[in-house]
Amino acid sequence: MDITVMRRRELLLGASAVALAASLPDAMAQSSGLVVTPGQTEGPFYPVTFPADMDNDLVRVQGQQAQALGQVTHLSGRVLNKRGEPVRGATVEIWQCDANGIYNHPRQPGLQRRDAAFQGYGRTEAPDGGYTFRTIRAVAYPGRTPHIHFKVHAPGAGRLTTQMYFAGEPQNATDGVLSRIRNARARDSVIVRLEAADAIEPGALKGTFDIVLDL
Repeated sequence: MDITVMRRRELLLGASAVALAASLPDAMAQSSGLVVTPGQTEGPFYPVTFPADMDNDLVRVQGQQAQALGQVTHLSGRVLNKRGEPVRGATVEIWQCDANGIYNHPRQPGLQRRDAAFQGYGRTEAPDGGYTFRTIRAVAYPGRTPHIHFKVHAPGAGRLTTQMYFAGEPQNATDGVLSRIRNARARDSVIVRLEAADAIEPGALKGTFDIVLDL
């Protein structure tokens, strides 16, 4: 075979290999069936100062006898990349309103009605990608469907802020923040179905919210 033809074939094969390698991550992401969790607004009530107790149990505040009002809800999930692999070393934060629809924030109207037994903000580490929180089922308040705010800090990925919603809520269809997610799969990815969790805690609910980073 002519040496020029051989070299041309080698170049073409090399170029094809490079193209295949470049397309592999996207192909793997598609084959995983995952969709990147959409970023959403932080909202006006992210803590100005963090509470002294800011662990992953928002239902009991350290040093208080009373338990928070509302239905206890156990949330768990994983921080993943687009290929479905756990993102190690992430930190996950959540914050939400109490059973009265009140945030623990100085600019919150009606702050005097806040349930002082509800922590309102929590933080946990996800060294192997997994996280858990014990909180309450968020309630609706004027202008918003029930939701919980999430913020994830992950090595090599920076920070993602999003919100988690509850399946079956009538106000999901008209919520202005949720409706800004135009992609149906992305919107569905932040809506979580709750189920009874009596095996964990009598009368409690549980739900799973996996967070997929653009990695």
